[in-house]
Amino acid sequence: MTLQIVRIPPPVPWHVRSYRQARQSFCDQLAHMRRRWHLYLPVFAIWALAYVRLFLDPTPRLPIVFNWTPSLPYRVAYRVSWKQTVPPALHRGDYILFAFAGDAQQHYPGLRGQPFFKMVRGLPGDTITVQDRMVLINGESVGHAKAQTFDHRGLDPIQPTVIPPGSYYVQGSSPDSFDSRYRSSGLVRAEQVIGLVRPLF
Repeated sequence: MTLQIVRIPPPVPWHVRSYRQARQSFCDQLAHMRRRWHLYLPVFAIWALAYVRLFLDPTPRLPIVFNWTPSLPYRVAYRVSWKQTVPPALHRGDYILFAFAGDAQQHYPGLRGQPFFKMVRGLPGDTITVQDRMVLINGESVGHAKAQTFDHRGLDPIQPTVIPPGSYYVQGSSPDSFDSRYRSSGLVRAEQVIGLVRPLF
């Protein structure tokens, strides 16, 4: 009777198995994406547009503007004029789209140049005063300035001043709107205005 010695291979270490499984799963996913490229193309296009808007050029290019914040009761607006055709003087009650340039971008770099959708409440020559965090324009109350942000950073109300030429006081209708009520947002200069917009709904 002949005895045969069977060599049992050593078990594959768990980290090697995990690596092989992960590599195989990745290869399977790539193969699936190649077969279904037409399904993934819109997803990558949306990601690319979001990257451009966030890091390269946040200026909206489409005539339709979407408002994702509760600062105004409108969710969709139509841009009726582009920066090149904005009237030289805005009017009280106009809705504008402007590129943010306030001091808050020091703490929130993502705000730099982001388009904000607000209403013009104060014009050049108007007098801004503050009484117990209540902001007034020409003696008329326009809103209360909150004491802190959602992440508990302190908020200072705008300094009393006379609005200089070429600047505007803008504000949302919500008490939580981040606008010219606050020093870290400030007044909006004419060169920041991207365009006039007309709220749709």
